[in-house]
Amino acid sequence: MRHALLLALIAAGFAHAAEPVAVQPAPQTAGQPRVEVAFVLDTTGSMGGLIAAAKAKIWYIANQIVLGKPKPIVRMALVPYRDKGDAYVTKVFGLTDNIDEVYGHLMKFKAAGGGDGPENVNQALHDAVNKLAWSSDRKTLKIIYLVGDYPPHNEYKDVPTYDKLAKSAIEKGIYVNTILCGNNAEARRIWLDIARRAEGSFFAIAQDGGAKEIPTPFDGELARLNRDLLGTAVVYGRGEVRARQRAMNIAAGRYAAPAAASRAKYAADAGTVASNDLVDDVRKRNVKLEKLDKDMLPEKLRKMTPAERKAHVAEVQKKRDEINKKIQAIAAKRADYIKKELAKAAKAGRKAGFDEKVMASLKVQAAKKDITYK
Repeated sequence: MRHALLLALIAAGFAHAAEPVAVQPAPQTAGQPRVEVAFVLDTTGSMGGLIAAAKAKIWYIANQIVLGKPKPIVRMALVPYRDKGDAYVTKVFGLTDNIDEVYGHLMKFKAAGGGDGPENVNQALHDAVNKLAWSSDRKTLKIIYLVGDYPPHNEYKDVPTYDKLAKSAIEKGIYVNTILCGNNAEARRIWLDIARRAEGSFFAIAQDGGAKEIPTPFDGELARLNRDLLGTAVVYGRGEVRARQRAMNIAAGRYAAPAAASRAKYAADAGTVASNDLVDDVRKRNVKLEKLDKDMLPEKLRKMTPAERKAHVAEVQKKRDEINKKIQAIAAKRADYIKKELAKAAKAGRKAGFDEKVMASLKVQAAKKDITYK
């Protein structure tokens, strides 16, 4: 019964974000930049390899983005697309700093449908530009990654064509990068044109995405530390919010070792454990502990005096800092191991994959917003 309830809560949480809703940006400290990234992914039958690559690398990508200087707040969105007559044309999963939520949506993506060549690229690009709650701050780095293998149906008249949408994107300060899977000539021509019009970059990769997931001897220990870190979460908010977040945290503690290892590193770098965490928000001064209504607190803290709550939060933060130090030390060894393995693969003729192309373009566009990456 408890297992069924957990699954229901997770499913309800993921379904809730599937609609195009405005997600409010997280509080921002003075001088802290923001990076907003939307992945617009073709999910038709030919894209199974790319979807698998995205699932394997989404935590790595988030981890790399948060390493910018100054350290940015990262928000991500997903817009999967197919074509008319398929199970769906598009879905919109809004911009959020809850990367566990993004990962949960992505893990449910399956390649199906399509088969007639062109897809409804224009609808997907339209939804990414117009249905996501992009920051209105011109200092925010806003990027779309359009990933697919076939050109749009320009004969469809219910949405603007890609050239008009690319112009609309850059007018809103959104760069559009295009990643072509495979070698369709017409798609290549249009992908190049979209990137040119929206001041983005164009990349061509293998049909399967080309991403290489490298298991390491350090994944298991980092997965354990990820669970330890999640064990320090103090989830707060209204009852439904707490239930959804607790379910999500339990799911995050069960990630496969490579994903859990990357998640642990992301949490340590971002200075966060999970969304709706009281300890993080007190440290970042997003909330004042003494002013929170009791019904926003978990049961354990409701029974404490204000002084006891303050001491408890400080104790949890100290424990968390110790776990983060261990994560950073082991993650450095893991990164070095992966770097060496990728160097070997490059010597053997391996070409850069989906994740590496994402980071290459991000570095260029981030520099325009005074965010630097190594």
